[in-house]
Amino acid sequence: MVFCGTGAIVIDQQVQTVTHLGVAITFGLVVMAMIYTFGDISGAHMNPAVSIAFTLAKRFPLKMLLPYIFSQLSGAIMASLTLMVLFPNNRSLGSTTPAGSDLQSFTLELILTFILMLVIINVATGSKEKGMFAGLAIGGVVLFEALFAGPISGASMNPARSFGPALITGNMSRLWIYLLAPTFGAALAVLCWNYLFKTEKI
Repeated sequence: MVFCGTGAIVIDQQVQTVTHLGVAITFGLVVMAMIYTFGDISGAHMNPAVSIAFTLAKRFPLKMLLPYIFSQLSGAIMASLTLMVLFPNNRSLGSTTPAGSDLQSFTLELILTFILMLVIINVATGSKEKGMFAGLAIGGVVLFEALFAGPISGASMNPARSFGPALITGNMSRLWIYLLAPTFGAALAVLCWNYLFKTEKI
């Protein structure tokens, strides 16, 4: 996911033909493809914030959380390292950086991840993705959120997606936004989902 998504940004910076729309579509399609490919094996967890939220919702085993996060961060690092080798003159490697204030991007990332997690928790089981439309729904949300919010906050919604490029480029000064905001947003979505679920049962 990180290789294709941030790779689209890097390639667009070089050839200027992918466009912002193309980057958003790439992120949406690669998320969808990974869900359909690995959903039945691992749940296609590519996002530490989502894994943490599923654990809080008691729909993902706590003992699996750290190994999953390690795999997610490792994958993001390896993806960014590969892009650095392929495009050594690119200094950002698709990093997410706020276009405006830190508060603006923090708020956007929190809300974006909140929406994304609400969709995910309603179409996925936690440890495994089920259903014909899970990948389409989740990939579609990633696409539309990246489409409108990408120019401002980067529309990361994923700590691993931001961590890889930031670590490899050494530009970690505002990484905290993309580590904390998605995690808080996903956790808030679980609280909201629990409230709505209990309300429906009454």
